[in-house]
Amino acid sequence: MTPPTSLHEPVRPVGVAPVSPAEGHSTLVDGVDVVGALSPSRASDFLTCPLLYRFRSIDRLPEPSSPAQVRGTVVHKVLETLFDLPALERTPERAEALLAPAWEQLCAGDPGLAEVLEADGGQDAVSWLAGCRQYLRRWFDLEDPTRLEPAERESYVEAVLDSRLLLRGFIDRLDVAPDGRIRVVDYKTGRSPGPGFEAKAMFQMRFYALVLWRARGVMPTLLQLVYLGNGEIVRYEPDEDDLLATERKVTAIWRAIASATSSGEWQAKKSKLCGWCSHQALCPEFGGTPPLLPTPVVPSADEDADALD
Repeated sequence: MTPPTSLHEPVRPVGVAPVSPAEGHSTLVDGVDVVGALSPSRASDFLTCPLLYRFRSIDRLPEPSSPAQVRGTVVHKVLETLFDLPALERTPERAEALLAPAWEQLCAGDPGLAEVLEADGGQDAVSWLAGCRQYLRRWFDLEDPTRLEPAERESYVEAVLDSRLLLRGFIDRLDVAPDGRIRVVDYKTGRSPGPGFEAKAMFQMRFYALVLWRARGVMPTLLQLVYLGNGEIVRYEPDEDDLLATERKVTAIWRAIASATSSGEWQAKKSKLCGWCSHQALCPEFGGTPPLLPTPVVPSADEDADALD
């Protein structure tokens, strides 16, 4: 059986449909005929707008990388690489020095990223990277990397639920205390959510906590979102009831996805988030017409059915 594909959202080549970095990490699920796969970003897509989920996971429509996505990828790469250095060398200056190599590595895989900078005010790489430094400076105000030794960075995790749904994703950082307590850390280059939006932001973290709990038998003690856009940390301590509720929720999401797949009805859901969507021209809410569904229609256990920054 070919493992299902996860659509964690990396920066991708300009004009290319979303691809999955999980393809190089996933393992076969021995003895389990999984019904499909889901990651937090694809689950969030479906909750936001079922038609958006279809465009990304079934039609695989191309989406240009945004300046914010590219900036987030560069900053994430620096924060990952910084921990390769000895503790005392993890300084703001060393972090800033890692920006240019991170950008060059990204451009080596996608020369078209220069177009993204043009879309962001026509900046050159030097001035654009200077704008990335503020995110690193805010991080040093929030955490002291000389006192941290992450157990895992950019860690791929997966688990199969009793419903035979495969959950998967990538975690930015896992900290494990000497007594075995686990802290799940995720970096965000945006701003912390306003009142009423905290639950949506924490869904991704509960999703990761559920995967870790089911895969490793250990419940994370703390979920931590680090918002570099405005320098805030949001923390949450999950319990068993939280994670069981999350398990029910993701199972229900998958059933809704399976129902839409069977019926071919992918409803558009208009919201403020439509302003950031790349597919308005194809959306009925904006006078567009979606393309014909591909044949065979996925998601299925052998294809991408899912989604996670």
